[in-house]
Amino acid sequence: MARRRSSISVLAILVLVHLYIGLRLLPGMDVGLFGMLLGIVLLAASAVLVRLGLVAPSLRRSRWSGPLAWAGLLAMGFFSSLLVLTLLRDVILLVIALAGAGSPAIKHDSALAVPLLALLVSVIGFVNARRLARVVTVNVPIVNLPEELAGYAIAQISDIHVGPTIKRAYLNAIVNKVNGLKPDAIAVTGDLVDGSVQRLALHTAPLARLAAPDGVFFVTGNHEYYSGAEQWIAEVRRLGLRVLLNEHVIRHRGAASLMIAGVTDYTAQHFNPAHRSDPQQAAAGAPAGVAVKVLLAHQPRSAPAAADAGFDLQLSGHTHGGQFFPWNFFVPLQQPFVAGLNRVRSLWVYTSRGTGYWGPPKRFGAPSEITLVRLVPA
Repeated sequence: MARRRSSISVLAILVLVHLYIGLRLLPGMDVGLFGMLLGIVLLAASAVLVRLGLVAPSLRRSRWSGPLAWAGLLAMGFFSSLLVLTLLRDVILLVIALAGAGSPAIKHDSALAVPLLALLVSVIGFVNARRLARVVTVNVPIVNLPEELAGYAIAQISDIHVGPTIKRAYLNAIVNKVNGLKPDAIAVTGDLVDGSVQRLALHTAPLARLAAPDGVFFVTGNHEYYSGAEQWIAEVRRLGLRVLLNEHVIRHRGAASLMIAGVTDYTAQHFNPAHRSDPQQAAAGAPAGVAVKVLLAHQPRSAPAAADAGFDLQLSGHTHGGQFFPWNFFVPLQQPFVAGLNRVRSLWVYTSRGTGYWGPPKRFGAPSEITLVRLVPA
């Protein structure tokens, strides 16, 4: 009953927001009665489709679940830009009116421009999201780096979100690209899936082909906990990846040694108290003389604890770089970094923009990436 009330409340909010868009745009378009009716029908359909998009990962499987998920998520992407541009138009019109320069032509032209711009941004964003992520090479300077570890490379993929619109073929192309980089190790830093093992095991199977001399490692993201973390941990292990749950491994290059550690997601304890994220525990028991300590942590906000634990480098994801405007401005409200290489005391933190996308198949101003992290002397 509570879930049904929540569903009705979300739909009611969507209807009200779409009503706002309609009231602000349709009268200014001057499209006549038929155009007004068509606009109302389209906005009503958008409200319903966006609601479907919000629940796309849990839609009951049927011949229509796939097309409905696609339609809902595409509508989410378009609606997001439509709402932002409508609000922006209102702000601009208010400023123009206060300046005494308003005119019916400005209202008319801007009302027509908003949906056209929203459509253009959505199309560009769709192309950006669906194409194979580019490779970004990042050199991380390490003080007193042993010669044997100079150039050590870790390929990082993150936030793929296999689910309603990201399937086996999409992941297969990522795996091919990563293997072609021939890194020393591979890190999958969480949010691999949006859905259950039963629903998605066929589509995550390409992960079994990931290969690197020092291993392929996985840490949980928050979306694993939304999707049944224990089952996904077992499945990822079955595929041959090493899951690091607040633990580490040591790898050697000649006389030099390197630690690759991993923590559970920053919020994991809310789903399973035994999975509390703990960088100190991840580093515990390491032999003396480890030259470089690398931590895999889904969320950048693990960084202060990682610095306290003595790590040299943290690889994270979670933020998607904002994925598309304007959400990049909201990421700093929760995370210390949006994307790229940053510093927390003696710790380097690299935050990936993600290799897939969440929700709408849309990336605008935040391109997806496969990251090749190389250790270099400082």
